[in-house]
Amino acid sequence: LCHQIKVFIFTGNLTDCPNKVLIANLPGEIEALSGSCLQIPCKFKSTHHTYDITKAKNGVWLQNKTTFKTNPEAVIFNSSGSVNKNSLKMIGNLREEDCTTVFPDLKTSHTDSYFLRIQSWPFRATDVCHPLHITVKDSPWSPSINVPSDLKEHQSVTVTCSAFTPCPHSPPELTWTLQQDSFNQTEKNTDGTFTTKIQENITLSDTHDGYNISCSAKYPVIGGNKTAETEVTLSVSYAPRNTSASISPSGLVSAGSLVELMCSSRAKPPPRFTWFRNNKDGATNVSVEQVYRFNGTQRGKFYCVATNHLGNQTSSFILVNIISEKRVFLMFCLLSMFH
Repeated sequence: LCHQIKVFIFTGNLTDCPNKVLIANLPGEIEALSGSCLQIPCKFKSTHHTYDITKAKNGVWLQNKTTFKTNPEAVIFNSSGSVNKNSLKMIGNLREEDCTTVFPDLKTSHTDSYFLRIQSWPFRATDVCHPLHITVKDSPWSPSINVPSDLKEHQSVTVTCSAFTPCPHSPPELTWTLQQDSFNQTEKNTDGTFTTKIQENITLSDTHDGYNISCSAKYPVIGGNKTAETEVTLSVSYAPRNTSASISPSGLVSAGSLVELMCSSRAKPPPRFTWFRNNKDGATNVSVEQVYRFNGTQRGKFYCVATNHLGNQTSSFILVNIISEKRVFLMFCLLSMFH
Protein backbone atom coordinates (compact mmCIF):
# COMPACT_ATOMS: atom_id res chain seq x y z
CA LEU A 1 0.00 0.00 0.00
CA CYS A 2 1.19 3.45 -0.82
CA HIS A 3 0.64 6.26 1.57
CA GLN A 4 -0.25 9.68 0.31
CA ILE A 5 2.23 12.24 1.61
CA LYS A 6 1.46 15.95 1.60
CA VAL A 7 4.33 18.44 1.60
CA PHE A 8 3.63 22.12 2.25
CA ILE A 9 6.13 24.43 0.54
CA PHE A 10 5.77 28.19 0.90
CA THR A 11 8.07 30.49 -1.04
CA GLY A 12 6.12 33.71 -0.93
CA ASN A 13 5.93 36.32 -3.67
CA LEU A 14 9.09 38.19 -4.62
CA THR A 15 7.15 41.34 -5.54
CA ASP A 16 4.70 42.18 -2.77
CA CYS A 17 5.03 39.28 -0.31
CA PRO A 18 1.33 38.65 0.35
CA ASN A 19 1.91 35.23 1.87
CA LYS A 20 3.88 35.89 5.06
CA VAL A 21 4.16 32.29 6.17
CA LEU A 22 7.60 32.83 7.67
CA ILE A 23 8.73 36.11 9.21
CA ALA A 24 12.47 36.51 9.71
CA ASN A 25 13.71 39.22 12.04
CA LEU A 26 17.00 40.28 10.44
CA PRO A 27 18.98 43.55 10.39
CA GLY A 28 18.09 44.10 6.72
CA GLU A 29 21.52 45.47 5.92
CA ILE A 30 24.75 44.72 7.71
CA GLU A 31 28.42 45.34 6.96
CA ALA A 32 31.32 42.96 7.39
CA LEU A 33 35.10 43.16 7.05
CA SER A 34 36.96 41.02 4.57
CA GLY A 35 39.15 38.46 6.29
CA SER A 36 37.03 38.53 9.44
CA CYS A 37 33.82 36.87 10.59
CA LEU A 38 30.25 38.13 10.84
CA GLN A 39 27.64 37.18 13.42
CA ILE A 40 24.17 37.54 11.93
CA PRO A 41 21.46 38.23 14.55
CA CYS A 42 18.42 36.24 13.48
CA LYS A 43 14.99 35.44 14.91
CA PHE A 44 11.92 34.03 13.18
CA LYS A 45 8.29 33.17 13.77
CA SER A 46 5.26 31.74 11.98
CA THR A 47 1.58 31.47 12.76
CA HIS A 48 0.77 29.03 9.96
CA HIS A 49 -1.27 26.00 11.04
CA THR A 50 1.41 23.57 9.84
CA TYR A 51 4.12 25.21 11.95
CA ASP A 52 4.78 23.53 15.29
CA ILE A 53 7.15 25.39 17.62
CA THR A 54 7.91 22.20 19.57
CA LYS A 55 9.20 20.23 16.57
CA ALA A 56 12.83 19.93 15.52
CA LYS A 57 13.78 22.32 12.72
CA ASN A 58 16.46 22.89 10.15
CA GLY A 59 17.66 26.37 9.30
CA VAL A 60 18.68 27.06 5.72
CA TRP A 61 20.43 30.06 4.15
CA LEU A 62 19.96 30.86 0.47
CA GLN A 63 21.92 33.38 -1.56
CA ASN A 64 20.68 35.74 -4.28
CA LYS A 65 16.92 35.99 -4.77
CA THR A 66 17.13 35.91 -8.58
CA THR A 67 18.33 32.30 -8.60
CA PHE A 68 17.20 30.43 -5.51
CA LYS A 69 13.72 29.56 -6.81
CA THR A 70 15.16 27.61 -9.73
CA ASN A 71 18.77 26.93 -8.79
CA PRO A 72 19.48 24.47 -5.96
CA GLU A 73 23.02 25.91 -5.80
CA ALA A 74 21.49 28.98 -4.12
CA VAL A 75 21.35 26.94 -0.89
CA ILE A 76 24.66 27.66 0.83
CA PHE A 77 23.88 26.23 4.28
CA ASN A 78 21.59 23.72 5.93
CA SER A 79 21.84 23.19 9.68
CA SER A 80 21.18 19.48 9.07
CA GLY A 81 24.74 19.29 7.78
CA SER A 82 23.77 18.40 4.22
CA VAL A 83 25.06 21.69 2.79
CA ASN A 84 27.68 24.10 4.12
CA LYS A 85 29.57 25.91 1.39
CA ASN A 86 31.13 28.64 3.51
CA SER A 87 31.69 26.94 6.88
CA LEU A 88 28.71 28.74 8.41
CA LYS A 89 27.61 27.85 11.91
CA MET A 90 24.08 28.38 13.21
CA ILE A 91 24.64 29.04 16.90
CA GLY A 92 21.03 29.97 17.72
CA ASN A 93 18.57 27.42 19.14
CA LEU A 94 16.01 26.81 16.40
CA ARG A 95 13.54 25.36 18.92
CA GLU A 96 13.58 28.82 20.52
CA GLU A 97 13.14 30.44 17.10
CA ASP A 98 16.71 31.74 17.21
CA CYS A 99 18.60 31.39 13.92
CA THR A 100 21.69 33.44 14.82
CA THR A 101 24.48 32.44 12.44
CA VAL A 102 28.23 33.00 12.27
CA PHE A 103 29.71 33.55 8.81
CA PRO A 104 33.51 33.12 9.01
CA ASP A 105 36.26 34.52 6.79
CA LEU A 106 34.21 36.75 4.53
CA LYS A 107 35.46 38.09 1.21
CA THR A 108 34.20 41.02 -0.83
CA SER A 109 32.72 38.47 -3.24
CA HIS A 110 30.28 37.49 -0.46
CA THR A 111 28.51 40.84 -0.83
CA ASP A 112 24.97 39.77 -1.72
CA SER A 113 21.42 39.23 -0.45
CA TYR A 114 20.67 36.21 1.75
CA PHE A 115 17.35 34.61 2.68
CA LEU A 116 16.26 32.42 5.57
CA ARG A 117 14.35 29.17 5.11
CA ILE A 118 12.96 27.07 7.97
CA GLN A 119 12.18 23.39 7.47
CA SER A 120 10.17 21.39 9.98
CA TRP A 121 8.19 18.56 8.43
CA PRO A 122 5.64 19.16 6.91
CA PHE A 123 6.41 22.90 7.20
CA ARG A 124 8.89 24.53 4.84
CA ALA A 125 8.96 28.25 4.11
CA THR A 126 11.37 30.90 2.83
CA ASP A 127 11.00 34.51 3.86
CA VAL A 128 11.59 36.46 0.66
CA CYS A 129 10.10 39.59 2.22
CA HIS A 130 12.93 40.19 4.69
CA PRO A 131 16.27 39.54 2.99
CA LEU A 132 19.60 40.18 4.66
CA HIS A 133 21.98 42.22 2.53
CA ILE A 134 25.62 41.76 3.49
CA THR A 135 28.21 44.28 2.29
CA VAL A 136 31.80 43.12 2.78
CA LYS A 137 34.35 45.93 3.00
CA ASP A 138 38.11 45.88 2.62
CA SER A 139 38.62 48.81 5.00
CA PRO A 140 37.61 48.79 8.69
CA TRP A 141 35.21 51.23 10.33
CA SER A 142 36.63 54.26 12.05
CA PRO A 143 35.80 54.23 15.77
CA SER A 144 33.64 56.99 17.20
CA ILE A 145 34.60 59.14 20.18
CA ASN A 146 31.71 60.38 22.27
CA VAL A 147 32.30 63.44 24.45
CA PRO A 148 29.51 65.37 26.23
CA SER A 149 28.76 68.80 24.80
CA ASP A 150 29.33 72.14 26.54
CA LEU A 151 32.44 71.11 28.48
CA LYS A 152 33.47 73.22 31.49
CA GLU A 153 36.41 73.17 33.88
CA HIS A 154 35.94 71.18 37.11
CA GLN A 155 33.30 69.07 35.32
CA SER A 156 33.66 65.28 35.57
CA VAL A 157 32.84 63.65 32.23
CA THR A 158 32.95 60.19 30.69
CA VAL A 159 34.68 59.91 27.33
CA THR A 160 33.79 56.83 25.27
CA CYS A 161 35.46 55.34 22.21
CA SER A 162 33.34 52.71 20.45
CA ALA A 163 33.72 50.56 17.36
CA PHE A 164 31.27 48.51 15.35
CA THR A 165 31.89 44.81 16.04
CA PRO A 166 30.53 42.55 13.30
CA CYS A 167 31.77 39.44 15.08
CA PRO A 168 31.91 39.33 18.91
CA HIS A 169 34.12 36.22 18.68
CA SER A 170 36.81 38.41 17.10
CA PRO A 171 36.30 41.96 18.43
CA PRO A 172 38.56 44.91 17.59
CA GLU A 173 41.17 46.05 20.08
CA LEU A 174 40.72 49.69 21.07
CA THR A 175 43.56 51.90 22.29
CA TRP A 176 43.72 55.65 22.79
CA THR A 177 45.75 58.57 24.11
CA LEU A 178 43.97 58.48 27.46
CA GLN A 179 44.67 55.81 30.10
CA GLN A 180 46.30 52.85 28.37
CA ASP A 181 44.82 50.41 30.90
CA SER A 182 41.26 51.18 29.75
CA PHE A 183 39.29 47.94 29.64
CA ASN A 184 37.76 46.83 26.32
CA GLN A 185 34.10 45.82 26.63
CA THR A 186 32.01 44.18 23.93
CA GLU A 187 28.29 44.80 24.39
CA LYS A 188 25.21 43.52 22.61
CA ASN A 189 22.95 46.17 21.07
CA THR A 190 19.17 46.03 21.05
CA ASP A 191 19.15 44.96 17.38
CA GLY A 192 21.41 41.99 18.11
CA THR A 193 24.59 43.55 16.72
CA PHE A 194 27.64 44.27 18.90
CA THR A 195 29.78 47.26 19.84
CA THR A 196 33.20 47.28 21.49
CA LYS A 197 34.01 50.30 23.67
CA ILE A 198 36.45 51.77 26.14
CA GLN A 199 35.62 54.53 28.62
CA GLU A 200 37.53 56.95 30.81
CA ASN A 201 36.38 59.49 33.41
CA ILE A 202 38.10 62.87 33.28
CA THR A 203 37.87 65.87 35.59
CA LEU A 204 38.34 68.79 33.24
CA SER A 205 40.63 71.76 33.70
CA ASP A 206 41.72 74.62 31.48
CA THR A 207 44.66 72.48 30.30
CA HIS A 208 42.20 70.14 28.53
CA ASP A 209 41.07 72.90 26.16
CA GLY A 210 42.52 72.05 22.75
CA TYR A 211 43.59 68.59 23.92
CA ASN A 212 43.52 65.96 21.15
CA ILE A 213 42.10 62.51 21.89
CA SER A 214 42.82 59.84 19.30
CA CYS A 215 41.37 56.32 19.37
CA SER A 216 42.49 53.38 17.28
CA ALA A 217 40.50 50.23 16.43
CA LYS A 218 42.58 47.20 15.38
CA TYR A 219 40.49 44.46 13.77
CA PRO A 220 42.00 40.96 13.62
CA VAL A 221 41.67 39.42 10.16
CA ILE A 222 43.09 36.38 8.41
CA GLY A 223 46.81 37.03 8.04
CA GLY A 224 47.08 40.11 10.26
CA ASN A 225 45.16 43.19 11.35
CA LYS A 226 43.33 46.15 9.85
CA THR A 227 43.35 49.44 11.74
CA ALA A 228 41.38 52.68 11.64
CA GLU A 229 41.74 55.78 13.82
CA THR A 230 39.64 58.76 14.88
CA GLU A 231 40.69 61.99 16.58
CA VAL A 232 38.70 64.72 18.34
CA THR A 233 39.80 67.99 19.93
CA LEU A 234 38.30 69.01 23.26
CA SER A 235 36.80 72.47 23.69
CA VAL A 236 36.65 73.33 27.39
CA SER A 237 35.33 76.58 28.85
CA TYR A 238 37.17 77.99 31.86
CA ALA A 239 37.26 81.07 34.10
CA PRO A 240 39.87 83.81 33.58
CA ARG A 241 43.50 82.88 34.23
CA ASN A 242 46.77 84.86 34.40
CA THR A 243 45.01 88.22 34.59
CA SER A 244 47.54 91.09 34.55
CA ALA A 245 47.67 94.85 34.02
CA SER A 246 50.35 96.92 32.26
CA ILE A 247 50.98 100.63 31.69
CA SER A 248 52.37 102.62 28.79
CA PRO A 249 54.51 104.62 29.05
CA SER A 250 56.14 102.87 31.99
CA GLY A 251 57.70 104.80 34.87
CA LEU A 252 56.80 108.39 35.74
CA VAL A 253 54.02 110.02 33.72
CA SER A 254 54.19 113.70 32.94
CA ALA A 255 51.06 115.71 33.51
CA GLY A 256 48.76 115.90 30.50
CA SER A 257 50.41 113.11 28.54
CA LEU A 258 48.43 110.13 27.28
CA VAL A 259 48.39 107.11 29.60
CA GLU A 260 47.35 103.68 28.39
CA LEU A 261 46.46 100.85 30.76
CA MET A 262 46.15 97.37 29.24
CA CYS A 263 44.43 94.37 30.85
CA SER A 264 45.15 90.83 29.61
CA SER A 265 43.71 87.47 30.64
CA ARG A 266 43.38 83.93 29.32
CA ALA A 267 39.78 82.65 29.41
CA LYS A 268 37.17 80.79 27.39
CA PRO A 269 34.89 82.32 26.36
CA PRO A 270 36.88 85.58 26.14
CA PRO A 271 36.30 87.74 29.21
CA ARG A 272 34.86 91.20 29.74
CA PHE A 273 37.23 93.73 31.29
CA THR A 274 36.53 96.33 33.93
CA TRP A 275 38.99 98.95 35.24
CA PHE A 276 38.89 100.30 38.80
CA ARG A 277 40.73 103.13 40.55
CA ASN A 278 41.33 102.98 44.27
CA ASN A 279 40.72 106.19 46.23
CA LYS A 280 39.93 107.15 49.80
CA ASP A 281 36.27 106.28 49.29
CA GLY A 282 37.03 102.84 47.86
CA ALA A 283 37.21 101.47 44.34
CA THR A 284 35.61 103.41 41.48
CA ASN A 285 34.70 101.88 38.12
CA VAL A 286 36.49 103.98 35.50
CA SER A 287 36.25 101.86 32.32
CA VAL A 288 34.69 98.72 30.83
CA GLU A 289 37.21 98.31 28.04
CA GLN A 290 40.29 96.14 27.82
CA VAL A 291 42.40 99.25 27.26
CA TYR A 292 41.82 102.30 29.43
CA ARG A 293 43.24 105.55 28.01
CA PHE A 294 43.31 108.92 29.77
CA ASN A 295 45.34 112.11 29.92
CA GLY A 296 47.89 112.25 32.72
CA THR A 297 45.79 113.94 35.35
CA GLN A 298 44.80 110.93 37.50
CA ARG A 299 47.25 109.44 39.89
CA GLY A 300 46.65 106.46 42.14
CA LYS A 301 46.29 102.73 42.12
CA PHE A 302 44.50 101.04 39.23
CA TYR A 303 43.53 97.41 38.68
CA CYS A 304 41.37 95.45 36.26
CA VAL A 305 38.96 92.53 36.61
CA ALA A 306 38.44 89.91 33.86
CA THR A 307 35.02 88.21 33.96
CA ASN A 308 33.14 85.50 32.05
CA HIS A 309 30.17 83.30 33.00
CA LEU A 310 32.46 80.86 34.84
CA GLY A 311 34.14 83.37 37.16
CA ASN A 312 36.44 86.37 37.43
CA GLN A 313 40.00 87.24 38.33
CA THR A 314 41.59 90.48 39.53
CA SER A 315 44.95 91.81 38.40
CA SER A 316 47.62 93.24 40.68
CA PHE A 317 47.74 97.05 41.22
CA ILE A 318 49.41 99.53 38.90
CA LEU A 319 50.61 102.75 40.51
CA VAL A 320 50.28 105.81 38.28
CA ASN A 321 52.51 108.70 39.36
CA ILE A 322 51.92 112.07 37.67
CA ILE A 323 54.64 114.72 37.74
CA SER A 324 54.23 118.36 36.67
CA GLU A 325 56.05 119.92 33.70
CA LYS A 326 58.05 122.11 36.11
CA ARG A 327 59.25 119.04 38.00
CA VAL A 328 60.15 117.36 34.74
CA PHE A 329 62.22 120.42 33.75
CA LEU A 330 64.08 120.45 37.09
CA MET A 331 64.85 116.74 36.83
CA PHE A 332 66.18 117.31 33.31
CA CYS A 333 68.47 120.09 34.58
CA LEU A 334 69.81 117.96 37.42
CA LEU A 335 70.56 115.11 35.09
CA SER A 336 72.37 117.49 32.73
CA MET A 337 74.63 118.73 35.53
CA PHE A 338 75.83 115.21 36.27
CA HIS A 339 76.63 114.57 32.63
